Amino acid sequence: MPRLFIAGHRGLVGRALVRAWERRIAAGEPWEILTRTRAELDLRDEAATRRFLHDEKPTHVIVAAAKVGGIKANNDFPVEFLLDNLRVQNSLIEGAWRAGVERLLFLGSSCIYPKHAPQPIREDALLTGPLEPTNEPYALAKIAGLKLCQAYRRQYGAHFVTAMPTNLYGPYDNFDPLTSHVLPALIHKFHVAKAENRPAVTLWGTGAPRREFLHADDLAGACALLLDRYDDEAPINVGAGEDIAIRDLAELVREAVGYEGALEWDSSQPDGTPRKLLDSSRLLALGWKPRVHLREGIAATYRWYQEHRAAA
Repeated sequence: MPRLFIAGHRGLVGRALVRAWERRIAAGEPWEILTRTRAELDLRDEAATRRFLHDEKPTHVIVAAAKVGGIKANNDFPVEFLLDNLRVQNSLIEGAWRAGVERLLFLGSSCIYPKHAPQPIREDALLTGPLEPTNEPYALAKIAGLKLCQAYRRQYGAHFVTAMPTNLYGPYDNFDPLTSHVLPALIHKFHVAKAENRPAVTLWGTGAPRREFLHADDLAGACALLLDRYDDEAPINVGAGEDIAIRDLAELVREAVGYEGALEWDSSQPDGTPRKLLDSSRLLALGWKPRVHLREGIAATYRWYQEHRAAA
C-alpha cells in the first residue's frame, strides 16, 4: 500500500492535501496518510527527519511545510524566511532520497520568478531577472529547493518533481494582520472594522498591483494529479488562469464581509510586484482545471473564518 507523508499537514495547503487524500481513500484507493506535528517532529532537524523517513518508509512525500507570510513578515524576518525554509526542505529532500522514497513533490511559490517577468509567467522565466526585494529570502529558499530536486533527479535518477503555486487562500489560512498574505489580511481587517463600526479601513499600497488567487482545494487536486502522472525536472505552474487588481479584490472581500465603510489606500507602503499571473498551460494540458470561483471561494473562506475566528 502506498504511504504518503504530508509535511506541513496543519497549514493551509497541508490540510487541503489531507482532505483530498481522505476523499481518495473513501473512494476505495489504497492510500495511507502519514503526518507529524511540529512537536512530534521538527523538520528543521536533519537527523530527526532522516530517522523518521527511514523508520516510517513513506513511498510518497509532499513538501508543503514552509515558513510563509506577507510583505511585512518577510521584511521583518528575512533570516528566518531564508534559513528555516532551507533547513526544512533540505532535511526532507535529502532524507527522502536516503529513505528510498519513490516519488516526492516539492511545492514552491510563484515568487521565485523575476519581479518584471513577462506576463503570464512561463516556467522558463526562472532566473532571467532580479527578484521582488520584499520577499527575496523566501524566494531564494524556494529556488534552492527546486534546484535540489533537479540535482537529485540528474545525479541519482530520483523521481522528485516541483510545482509552483500562485497565491493561495482557503480555510485554515493565517489571518494574523501582521504576518498574513493579502487576502486573509483583508478578511480580518474588514471583519474587525465591521464589528467595531469603523468608518474607514486603511490598506497598504495603491491597490493597483494585480494578483492571481487559487483555492487550496484546487491546489490539492493538482498535487494529486502531479504526484500520480508528472515526472519531469522542469517546474510546473499551478494557477487559476486569471488575475485581479488588489483594489478590486478588496471590494470582493468587503462585499463578502458586508462592511459598508470607506476604503483608504496608504501609498507610502510598498505594493510589491506590479503583476503576477502564471502561465499554467502545461498543467491544463494534463487535464486539471480549477473549480472554485474566486467570489465563491472568498465567501466560503469568510464563513470558515467566522466559525473558527479564535483559531484563525
